[in-house]
Amino acid sequence: MAFSLDALKEKHNVKITWHSYELRPAGTIVPPAKREQILSARPRFIEHMKQLHGVDIQFGPFGIDSRPALIGAKYAEGQSEALGEAYHNGILEAYWLNGRDISDPAVLTDIATTAGLDGPTFADALNASQWNDQVTADVERAYMYGLSGVPALVFANKYLVMGAQPLEVLEEVVAKVQAELSTSSS
Repeated sequence: MAFSLDALKEKHNVKITWHSYELRPAGTIVPPAKREQILSARPRFIEHMKQLHGVDIQFGPFGIDSRPALIGAKYAEGQSEALGEAYHNGILEAYWLNGRDISDPAVLTDIATTAGLDGPTFADALNASQWNDQVTADVERAYMYGLSGVPALVFANKYLVMGAQPLEVLEEVVAKVQAELSTSSS
């Protein structure tokens, strides 16, 4: 589902590291006008994704608590990089393409199992403070950086790119980072 990121990774051999961020933490009240603004923008987004990537977006439920999915991601990443990546991809596909509720532990366990994780162990991990604490640390770091939206991409701990961007924009940033690295190593 992270189309531009996948292409960037393949073409430029970049490493993607995911960090947790809660756009609307549990208990957040979305004012009716803001909710309407968000929902009214969806048809444009759906059309854009269809034209740009040829996919049919099928949003998951609005206003869910994403923290359980983030905790699951920390657990999956803790098992291996490959399992973490498979879980992330599963979460993105489940929410954006299949309209699934990624706040539901049963849905998350199904995604984890499909990604190659042990279901019962994963389900237990959703309640483990170790993984929850890692999510909290990521979220606090994002707030320190002043992030207020998703996606937010940080390149070389220096360049921030906000929003879902086409591959060409991401390639420009990678080229800039590579040029800086080659200049500093000369």
